[in-house]
Amino acid sequence: MRNFLNDTIRLENERVLLVPFEEQAANKLRDIIFDDKVWKFMGMYIKNEAHFKDYIADTLSQQYKTAYPFLIIDKQTNEVAGSTRFGNINFNSEKLEIGWTWYGKKFQGTGLNKACKYELIRYGFEEIGLRRIQWSTDLENTRSQKAIEKLGAGREGIFRNNYIDSSGKSKDDVYYSMIKEDWPDIKKQFFPEFL
Repeated sequence: MRNFLNDTIRLENERVLLVPFEEQAANKLRDIIFDDKVWKFMGMYIKNEAHFKDYIADTLSQQYKTAYPFLIIDKQTNEVAGSTRFGNINFNSEKLEIGWTWYGKKFQGTGLNKACKYELIRYGFEEIGLRRIQWSTDLENTRSQKAIEKLGAGREGIFRNNYIDSSGKSKDDVYYSMIKEDWPDIKKQFFPEFL
């Protein structure tokens, strides 16, 4: 597995552009970030300018160390639509997690997520050399579970008390994965429009 943490990664197809998270461009998230529905299952809430600044600072503090965050740009509108990242990176086991993904309300359900995840998965298996990519989502977040299943990821199980939300409540997560041996068939079956 190639160490990619210091690379400048830009991923693109006809629908989406993913660029490294950086503060000046991330300030454009301000227009779409203040939505409680977006943050319901994220373990935090972004309710005011102080929370927004903390989110930017926290994301940047992890960049190039434990995570590789991206800004998601909708190429149809040329607007910053949200953010996603490679996280829980384990070089020894050649795996990572795709997640911490959120979109502004107007970008949800538009096909942007599928285009975004295709580029991340393709890059992970074909460029970085991963053996495993995983996803997790709150057990109550059925919308996210359906979105992950539409990518061809396999449901593995429930991790009980896996995180604590912003109110201090223990929450359960559902885990999904995809492995490199499955990727060629998954790519053909679930992402034919990108081939």
